[in-house]
Amino acid sequence: MTPYRKLRIRFRTALTLVISVSAALFMIELASADSPRRVPAEWEPQAGVWLQWPGPWERSYENVFARIASVIVRYQPLHILYSSKSIQANAEEAIKRVGADPAHENIHWHAIPYDSAWMRDNGPVYVEESGKLKIQNWGFDAWGGAFGASVPFRHDNAVPLAVAELAGLETENIEVVHERGNLEFNGVDTVLLNWSVLGDPRRNKDYTKAKAEQDLKRHFGVARVVFIEGVPMGDLTNGHIDGIARFINPTTVVVGECIDGSKCSEPDHPTRKVFDAAAGAIAAAGLDVIRDPIETSVEYRGEAYDTNYLNWLIGNGYVITTGFGNKKADRAAKARLESYFPGREVYVIDMLESWAAGGGVHCHTNDMPAIAVND
Repeated sequence: MTPYRKLRIRFRTALTLVISVSAALFMIELASADSPRRVPAEWEPQAGVWLQWPGPWERSYENVFARIASVIVRYQPLHILYSSKSIQANAEEAIKRVGADPAHENIHWHAIPYDSAWMRDNGPVYVEESGKLKIQNWGFDAWGGAFGASVPFRHDNAVPLAVAELAGLETENIEVVHERGNLEFNGVDTVLLNWSVLGDPRRNKDYTKAKAEQDLKRHFGVARVVFIEGVPMGDLTNGHIDGIARFINPTTVVVGECIDGSKCSEPDHPTRKVFDAAAGAIAAAGLDVIRDPIETSVEYRGEAYDTNYLNWLIGNGYVITTGFGNKKADRAAKARLESYFPGREVYVIDMLESWAAGGGVHCHTNDMPAIAVND
């Protein structure tokens, strides 16, 4: 990287943080008028990002994790969990292979037991209450057992408590099974989620939408709960919101749109119906909707996958999204994300193997907001 590019990235990062801090202060003022608690939006300043490094049965993701790590450490702290010395050694070698330094000052290693590499879902939900950050520990049962009864989750279920201890944060246990990948917050007054996930009886038996709305308002301090419904074809999570609809500012949501060239473009395709219904429900709730085109598909190991770029991670001065190896589609997605997040550097990382297994960069990462540390 040239000195000029380094300076440009630092300037853009600093400018983005100034804008983000100003927006965050404004949003905090709005939210505090109605509730003492809120969940910060992902675009607000962050204290760091957390990963659970892939273990033996997910080791094929290591190169992707290393590339994700190499981006994050340029901008902010990265906390990497490892459950054995061999996993840490493998992680260090993978990071070296992509030209990054596993001893980088922004990388923090933590020996914590866990089961999988999907920390978005089993990791903490962060809530700001009266100006202080706390961790909510929602139940986790490995996606309602959708990937098989043999998939372990006991250690994953305890990860939020371990993170809270490491970070010195108070915890709040929520006796409801839910994954953070199915939660989208605007940082002010709204949470967006898929009822097909939260209302799944494999997760929460006899749970009603009315009770869920009441609980979500109380736990998150929001005034508005926007439910979508439906399961995209082949989605074993039952339709996490982070692959369907994403906030890009407090009033605007980007929703996928199946257009000609994609598998899901057929009028009666189940995935298209989910996206279109989601766009309608979100607009009916009073939010602005932008449709992000899913315009083609790629072949991977004998299967076709539509190019859905919604599973992005927002950080301090950057955005990383899941890439599909189609240069034209990846370039177009990068340009769209640059328009959604002006002032942030956008990276597209090929990760079809992970996508084929159920998710992308957002699913693997867990971002921690930068809020005043408890006294």
